[in-house]
Amino acid sequence: MTRTALVTGASSGIGKAVAEALVAKGYRVIGTSRNAETIAASARVDGVEYRSLDLTDKASIEAFEVGDIDVLVNNAGESQSGPIEELPTDAIERLFQLNVFGPVRLTQLVLPGMRKRGYGRIIMVGSMIASFPLAYRSSYAATKSAIKGFADAARMEVSPFGVWISTVEPGSINTGISQRRTKYIADDSPYLADFNTMISALDSKESTGISAEEVAASILEAIEADHPKPLYAKGSNAPLVFLLRRLAPAEIVEKVVVKTFGLKR
Repeated sequence: MTRTALVTGASSGIGKAVAEALVAKGYRVIGTSRNAETIAASARVDGVEYRSLDLTDKASIEAFEVGDIDVLVNNAGESQSGPIEELPTDAIERLFQLNVFGPVRLTQLVLPGMRKRGYGRIIMVGSMIASFPLAYRSSYAATKSAIKGFADAARMEVSPFGVWISTVEPGSINTGISQRRTKYIADDSPYLADFNTMISALDSKESTGISAEEVAASILEAIEADHPKPLYAKGSNAPLVFLLRRLAPAEIVEKVVVKTFGLKR
């Protein structure tokens, strides 16, 4: 039996690596991009059916014909940064639509079919920033915390039907995301020096981070497990830092984050 997987944001980074991995495993793969017709030949994966889907557009989501989907990988998203005081409201709303509301709506659309067939795997591609928030990344951290909350609660609702929802949290990852990150900060901002210090440290960590293929391997592990775990964390010394988070007081964890990124306190 050939299972069908839907991967959002499949033209680059983690999404492309997941699409490649699933095709190699014999899945029928539908990959989405905001404008599938403009995907460069070099960005396309042989065997992937590309379709347009704009998660910032509610009408685009409702018009998308999901069909019988066995695996949904909610990967598409935006990385945003800026002091909370200066984040434009419309930018925050767009981010939540893309990173949270869009994936949740897609999940709602595929669940009835998964439930009736008695099988489904839904992967929310989160970020370790949900577990370790960072200054000037409040909006992004909030979206990743929100999607993880949806996943953790909803998996208990749907697992009796053979449908499992998991979150995969990458740490620092080298996918060129540093160049695509949206930034909101004024030239005369009182936060500018501290913000630049954080961005510089973040870019440096991401330049030596894990590959998209390593994250894709964790996603594939979650998809193919008989009983997938709630959380798969990969990169940034995940086993060690999550142990620190469990054992150390929150103030200590915060101090470690502040020191790691050279921030003022």
